[in-house]
Amino acid sequence: MLKSIEIVRKPREFILERIKDLSVDQLNHIPSGFNNNIIWNLAHMISAQQGICYTRAGVPIITDDKYYTPYRPDTKPDGFIDADEVTIIKDLFLSTIDQLEVDLNKGIFTNYPTWNTRYGVVMDSIETAIAFLPFHEGLHSGCITALMKLVVL
Repeated sequence: MLKSIEIVRKPREFILERIKDLSVDQLNHIPSGFNNNIIWNLAHMISAQQGICYTRAGVPIITDDKYYTPYRPDTKPDGFIDADEVTIIKDLFLSTIDQLEVDLNKGIFTNYPTWNTRYGVVMDSIETAIAFLPFHEGLHSGCITALMKLVVL
């Protein structure tokens, strides 16, 4: 399982490196034609991982709900994310993957029910869920890349 976690962790590290010099205003900027921003995409990736891996398995999420519910599918930014919250989201971006690895090694995901994603993928185990994460995160990494072109002058 370690390799699967690494396949999620490395791109997250890459994203953090790419956005490290952006200001809080740039991270929060919603360009014309978009319905979200860079920091929302990071928080959404955290929320999705919590939902796909923890909630679906009937295991409590490991983040505070304010980093989960407001970033669920079909949500959009509902306010400005200040510098302190940006720091927390950036920290959670990696620490949630680290904790997922710990929890996998503890074997806490024993009751993972079968369900279908909106993309037609049948999820039937935590291993399938973790294998799905890079696809979902790739979508949002693409959004971040597009947004960066519009917020970096």
